[in-house]
This record gives sequence, structure tokens and C-alpha cells, in this order.
Amino acid sequence: MEIQYFFELFGTLFFGISGALAADEKSGNDWFGVTFIAFLTSIGGGTVRDILLSVEIMWIKDVNLIYAVAIGVILAAIFYKPLLKLRKTFMLFDTLGIALFTIVGLEKALNLGIHPVIAPVMGMFTAVFGSIIRDMMLNEVPIIFKKEIYAFACLCGAVIYMVLWKLDIDRNINFFVAGGAIVAIRLAAIKYNLSLPKFKSH
Repeated sequence: MEIQYFFELFGTLFFGISGALAADEKSGNDWFGVTFIAFLTSIGGGTVRDILLSVEIMWIKDVNLIYAVAIGVILAAIFYKPLLKLRKTFMLFDTLGIALFTIVGLEKALNLGIHPVIAPVMGMFTAVFGSIIRDMMLNEVPIIFKKEIYAFACLCGAVIYMVLWKLDIDRNINFFVAGGAIVAIRLAAIKYNLSLPKFKSH
């Protein structure tokens, strides 16, 4: 199996955990509701990406992605308290999910011949749309509209990937460098309360 596929599986798993924890924290312990939100969080971004790219939707043809969501929900239930602490402190699972999904979406777009300027946007869409759908379903303001550095971290990692791709750096190294950059930017933003300048001061 290629590293891109493992990134997609683990990104799905991490977003499954994130979605399950967010749903339970917001709405209680209904297993169906929690699993449904976890599923939307995990597959939302990839579904939007595949629709925009006019290709077969990934989770429909690969049942392993459904299993990954299920495992994420089960892990969230078994290790609820420590995982919830990690989610609240570092937004850990969202951070890992966006790092993996950005690279997966970007490379999928490149492989389909999408323009190198558009491909990073596809990576960002893959990463952030699941959390947007999750937050809207939970009646929350989507994280992308808050002051936190979120989608911008994805875009930075995608640009790093494109630079290394142009320099013909080994693909596997590029995956980890660009993904690691997204995690580092996101965690630094959380730790030091960093945000982008406001569009207009009020």
C-alpha cells in the first residue's frame, strides 16, 4: 500500500475520534448521533474534493474508510477522558486530521492533472470541510471562521509540498515534511494564541 493511502486511513481515523468527541460533548451519549457526526467529520472533506474533481467518491469504493471511522468512534468511547483532554488542550485529532488530509487531497489533485496553483486549494478543502460540516451540524460557528489559524496552516503545508515537489524531493519525505509543517504551525498557533490579522478593525 502507498503512503498516501495510509495517510487517508489515519486521517479518517483521527477525524472519527474528533467528531465523536465533539458530538458527545455537545449532545450527549447517543451512539447513533455520535457515530453519524463522526462519519460526516471524517468523510465530508474527501467527499467535497471528489465531487469537485469529478471522480468516484473514495469512501463509497473503499470500505476500509468506514472501518476507520468505526474504530475512531470505539477508541473515543474506550479512552474518552484522556482523548478529550488532548482534544481540548491541543485540538490534537483535528490537527493530525488536517495535516494528513491536506497532503492526500493535494496529491490526488496533482495526479489528476489539476493545475499546481489549484491543487493546494483542493488539499485545503479536503482538510477543512469535514470540520465545517461537523460544526454546522452541532450548531457551532465553524472553526474556519474563528480567529484560530486552521485552514491557513493547511495552505502553508500545501505550499511547502509544492515547493519540494518542484525541487523533485523524494515523495515520501515530502509527505512527512509538509504534513509535519501543518502540525507544527497549528500547535504553535494554539500554544501562543496566534491568529491572522483582522480584515477590518471595528
